[in-house]
Amino acid sequence: MRHLNSGKKLGRTASHRHAMLRNLVVSFFEHERVQTTDAKAKELRSIAERLITRSKQDTLHNKRMVARWVRNGAVLRKLFDDIGPRFATRPGGYTRIAKVGFRHGDNAPLCIIELLPAGGAKSGSVGNTSGSLTKATSKESF
Repeated sequence: MRHLNSGKKLGRTASHRHAMLRNLVVSFFEHERVQTTDAKAKELRSIAERLITRSKQDTLHNKRMVARWVRNGAVLRKLFDDIGPRFATRPGGYTRIAKVGFRHGDNAPLCIIELLPAGGAKSGSVGNTSGSLTKATSKESF
């Protein structure tokens, strides 16, 4: 049983996995878009979202916590000066994963993970369904 064991092992030792994810996080924040495998993208998403949430508040504690993962000074500054304030009003969901096909060598499923554009909640949120519910109930009355 996998009680309280979060995350995938990705076929690597713990030290290799942590180093790989650190490098992937730095590349992701540097370029704001990375193409990688499905499993790595899903693991990267959980780490990146936590780091972006921390970077929304520019405190010394948050900088030190983020610096555990991002060991590149320029990327750390970009995260706190550009990316964090960009998502200041967004309550979560800063990344998007899009499937792009399969890798030629080993047929592994590939994805592109990217940062969403700046702004608040999505335009097609749950709050807009009230109009469709009234139309559905009016049709049932006939």
